[in-house]
Amino acid sequence: MIKGVSRDFVCIAENCGDGNAAVACTYPATHLRLLLWSCPSNCDHICQRIINEQRLARDPPMLNPVLQYHGKWPFHRILGVQEPCSVAFSFLNLLAHRRGLAQIREKIPASYPLRKYYTLFSHIGLASWIFSMIFHTRDFDFTEKLDYFAAGASVLYGLYYTPIRIFHLEQRKPPVKATLLRLWTIICAALYIAHVSYLTLWRWDYTYNMTANVAIGIVQNILWSAFSVRRYQKLKKPWAAWPGLIVAWIVLAMSLELLDFPPLGGLLDAHSLWHLGTVGPTIWWYSFLVKDAQQDIAGERLKA
Repeated sequence: MIKGVSRDFVCIAENCGDGNAAVACTYPATHLRLLLWSCPSNCDHICQRIINEQRLARDPPMLNPVLQYHGKWPFHRILGVQEPCSVAFSFLNLLAHRRGLAQIREKIPASYPLRKYYTLFSHIGLASWIFSMIFHTRDFDFTEKLDYFAAGASVLYGLYYTPIRIFHLEQRKPPVKATLLRLWTIICAALYIAHVSYLTLWRWDYTYNMTANVAIGIVQNILWSAFSVRRYQKLKKPWAAWPGLIVAWIVLAMSLELLDFPPLGGLLDAHSLWHLGTVGPTIWWYSFLVKDAQQDIAGERLKA
């Protein structure tokens, strides 16, 4: 149902009736069918655009001419892609993680204990942005769940490896660290299973999902900010302050989600800008991980 619009049924009857070649209702174009656009979904999109253009052209102008349809803003399709900017910016994030993974493999030796945690961070990041691209290309219940669950895994994994690095839980001595690492792994795995189970088996709750991700992100940001201050005070090197600066960038970028304005030019909305805003911090973060690992390795050599 189109939120706040009573003319949707009229639009469908006028533009999507049998034999209306103008909108090719019976047979959407091949590139649309490849992206699983059916006659009803294609018609729904066409009517969104028609009603949206009519409201924008109204004289005198309407106070809020652009409405949400099915909880989403009306976007211009490009080659059948529902949200082109979100797809493009998700792809940039994918490239950032791909580049970061190459940096880790090239500049951090395999013997470094934390490298395996960083490479897994990269792989989870790659998966989350692939699913984001799929979801923003075509919004189905299945693609939405893949996107949300992958994003949740990325956020929770970020919290998982943070104390491992900060408190060096990967070290074998003292033995209590190994015990703490096993316990922390079990806790994080249980949290993720519970999170997915609640959304899948109990209730698909957008507010809960957002709250859970924000809460985990806040804890992670506090840990890295505190670590950044201590690390900079100890080393007096500019790169040691990077985590705190990156956290500030992420918080500013996340605030874009609160704006939720109609898409500029029918393409660029607050959510897509949030995706764009995470590209730079991702590239910067991998540079920090490499610098930090190299400093950590150099420190161990000096001790030896």
